[in-house]
Amino acid sequence: MEKEFDLFVIGAGSGGVRAARFAASLGAKVAIAEDLFFGGTCVNVGCVPKKLYVYASEFAEEFEAAKGFGWQSERPQHSWAKLLQNKDEEIARLNGIYINLLKTAGVEIFQGHASLLGKGQVLVNGARSETVKAKNILLAVGGWPRKPTFPGAELTLDSNDLFRLRETPKKVLIQGGGYIAVEFAGIFQGLGSETELLYRGEKFLRGFDFQVRDFVEEEIQKKGVSLTFNDDIVEVRKHAEGQLEVQLTNNEVRKVDAVLSAIGREPKVQNLGLENTRVQLTGSGHIQVNTHFETDEPGVFALGDVVGRKELTPVALAEGMALAKYLFANEKIDLNYDLIPTAVFCQPNIATVGLGEDELRLRDIAYESYVSIFRPLKNTLSASPEKTMMKILVDKKSDKVLGCHMVGPHAGEIIQGVAIALVAGATKKDFDKTIGIHPTSAEEFVTMRTPVSH
Repeated sequence: MEKEFDLFVIGAGSGGVRAARFAASLGAKVAIAEDLFFGGTCVNVGCVPKKLYVYASEFAEEFEAAKGFGWQSERPQHSWAKLLQNKDEEIARLNGIYINLLKTAGVEIFQGHASLLGKGQVLVNGARSETVKAKNILLAVGGWPRKPTFPGAELTLDSNDLFRLRETPKKVLIQGGGYIAVEFAGIFQGLGSETELLYRGEKFLRGFDFQVRDFVEEEIQKKGVSLTFNDDIVEVRKHAEGQLEVQLTNNEVRKVDAVLSAIGREPKVQNLGLENTRVQLTGSGHIQVNTHFETDEPGVFALGDVVGRKELTPVALAEGMALAKYLFANEKIDLNYDLIPTAVFCQPNIATVGLGEDELRLRDIAYESYVSIFRPLKNTLSASPEKTMMKILVDKKSDKVLGCHMVGPHAGEIIQGVAIALVAGATKKDFDKTIGIHPTSAEEFVTMRTPVSH
């Protein structure tokens, strides 16, 4: 006899686990299937291990900076093997936490690959194959690194592979201009690799405020990362001495120990059994859903990275909770995608919430721009040339703050608090009335008084 559930979730990443737990807490009979690792990309090969590697890579600069504060010890040596071991142990711990959270919530766990059979049925191929029924099915399968197609692509690494590397490459070439490429450029450079970032466009970090992009380009180069724009990889070959030869479109050749191809991610929709349903894909290959996360197949829903709205862990979490409440508590789904704070853990960090100047011009909104570029107090004694930038964009008519941007240490921590003000509808006058904490970088957000020309 087939098991029956109120909700069957395929994919135990951030969105899937959140939806399963909340649905169970609302009295639904819930099951979840996962064929790889619990916690999804973020916990296993994304946000969490990447941030741990960012921390690791920042220590070299901290050791150097300490000299200006009187510390005389020699710079310690880094062990990539120890970092890998400790990272693996932490991820295993988090995997266990996710499994325990599901079990505690009363969610039945299927460890295996699940696919749709149509008419509310799911086939799970795990230790044994079985078919289950569900009134509602949620596809929360996330995304996967996009693979390049040039000759020798099999010799390159993707972002998943980096967390299994056994040693630090002496020389690395990174292909891509998104946040993953820029973050790993800082990681490798900080851990001692000679690093080049190669991007086919004129400027990396498309979609961010133009001034942020320009400023980050300047600061990254100060740290020793080589930047090459308007160029791309044609072919990768294995050199007789073990290195990789990389042929570029400008006919130059690079010899490196590793090539990271970070050219984007794509929805993980293969082998889901979509052909057995009326589920449709968008032009970008994502699963098409309406405002209630419903696909064209009755009773089948999708959320998170696989639908491609905002591919961020906190967004998937919010969507999972909203869907559970919609299905089992009759609550309306009311998610605002306009004011989502975002961070890029490159070095220096970027964090932003709201609109940038490019978007304001596209929307024909009259605005004022307030910008502060300064050398943080810590860098006065460390002799670090790194600067911090903060920017506020304000609607000229209403005085409402439409966007806040920061490049510098702890940018994500600072912008999270600022995001609350923007969601609450704060005006520039509200910012001006707020007393700052001195001496901090964060106080600049409430002390900028003179708009710059643009």
